[in-house]
Amino acid sequence: MDRFENPYRPGAGSAPPALVGRDDLISDFEITMRRTLDRRPGKSCVLLGLRGVGKTVLLNRFSQIAEQREVKVGFIEASEGGGFPELLAVRLRRILLELEQGAARRALSAVRRALSVLVSFTHTFADGTSVSVSFEPLTGQADSGVFSEDLTDLLVAVGEAAELCGTGLFLAIDELQYLADNELAAVVGATHRTVQLDLPVVISAAGLPQVPAKLGDARTYAERLFEFPEVGSLSEDDAAAAVLLPAADLGVEIEEAAVTRVIDESGSYPYFLQEWAYHAWNAAPTSPITDDDVRSARSSVVDKLDRDFFRVRYDRLTPKEGEYLRAMAELGPGPHRSGDIADVLGVKVSSVAPRRSALIAKGMIYSPAHGETAFTVPLFDEFMKRNFVIWRKLF
Repeated sequence: MDRFENPYRPGAGSAPPALVGRDDLISDFEITMRRTLDRRPGKSCVLLGLRGVGKTVLLNRFSQIAEQREVKVGFIEASEGGGFPELLAVRLRRILLELEQGAARRALSAVRRALSVLVSFTHTFADGTSVSVSFEPLTGQADSGVFSEDLTDLLVAVGEAAELCGTGLFLAIDELQYLADNELAAVVGATHRTVQLDLPVVISAAGLPQVPAKLGDARTYAERLFEFPEVGSLSEDDAAAAVLLPAADLGVEIEEAAVTRVIDESGSYPYFLQEWAYHAWNAAPTSPITDDDVRSARSSVVDKLDRDFFRVRYDRLTPKEGEYLRAMAELGPGPHRSGDIADVLGVKVSSVAPRRSALIAKGMIYSPAHGETAFTVPLFDEFMKRNFVIWRKLF
């Protein structure tokens, strides 16, 4: 098969050639965007799911929908290292400068006021950074040093400017679990205020399964502002479509047994589906792609996943954290009781609690229920078993 023509796109946030199984989520966002522009804002969404299920792909699709309606879009990828306020300021600076260029007289005043509020907002940064804007800070707006209050002032000012310019604002926040508690509280509080004022502002986000609990701790009314749809593996039919449709568009057939093997090996997780289909295409000499082609691609797929998907996450861990994950892998895919993990390690639950908390903070595990622990990365237990010595302990 021609590798140049390979239609599959494994990658971080890369849009698959056939985005299937997410129609309801996309339709819901379209309605939310339309209602918000009609000054009837309501609940937006925080997409929840494990790694590799396509949350970032959906946020990018939401951004495209907003742009098609000429809404101003700011996409922010949060990180463990912090920096969310600075990233937000940079995105809003670009948006406001774009609005300033085409604003009518009345709207221009609101845009420039929002730029002054933005300058005030950045003057509160602890490291002394600011944004390059030729406006003076607006005293009494976004300059209190209380992040939740200042962010509210800023988003209200930007929302009002966007409204007078005949458009709206869409903020997409990826990796939401990395925001600090005060930052999460500020995002929820600012969203609440823009909804109360019927401003054309939509904030959607994506994060790991622990996000709702963190948001609830930050603001008790978070569940009244956001929906929390779970983005998981695809149904068997959707997984088959994700594999078959891109090939069919190029006149290439895939045998049923080959599709079944791709689905089984990938667990129907979108990223893994793309990886398996991509390598099966490259391994096949001609159409149709057979089960033998998928089998022959296995070593390439496993090596690629281990090196570029699993290993890069494991290498961020301390030796003790890695030991904790090896104990989890010994027990299987999970979720597992914290006591069982401690038993494998031969220690008390309380002694490994700090390790568990650190792994949750790094986005490697989460707690689906009280006293339970699970991997945030699908098939991570299989990676651990392939690459590390797993011990056996009799209970």
